[in-house]
Amino acid sequence: MAQLAKCHDGRTLTRLEEMAQREAVSANFLVQILNDLRRAGLVESRRGKAGGYLLPRSADTITLRQIVEAVDPVLLQCSVSHDGESGQAVRIAWEQISAKLHDALGQITLESLASGQGAPMFYI
Repeated sequence: MAQLAKCHDGRTLTRLEEMAQREAVSANFLVQILNDLRRAGLVESRRGKAGGYLLPRSADTITLRQIVEAVDPVLLQCSVSHDGESGQAVRIAWEQISAKLHDALGQITLESLASGQGAPMFYI
């Protein structure tokens, strides 16, 4: 998605092989991810010799939470049991962490990731 955001002008297609090479992942793995993103409406694809992928809208309107929900929604689910003596307290803690993760991912836009602005700043 960051590669697509870097090339986003609403009409320029990025080829699968080019993205796979830039991100050092296999094309077979990448196409699976792109299919999930396409089904979620986060990328568009064009077939054919001059085909490829592009963002359907501006990168500043796409959040990291939307991307994670499309590719790995289980990551955002709280599946901790409330069984046992400590179960309820542990579940409440995980639900609070999950809510903060949702909020944090919703604050990070694809544009900030692509431009490097999403990187945390560390002070010594």
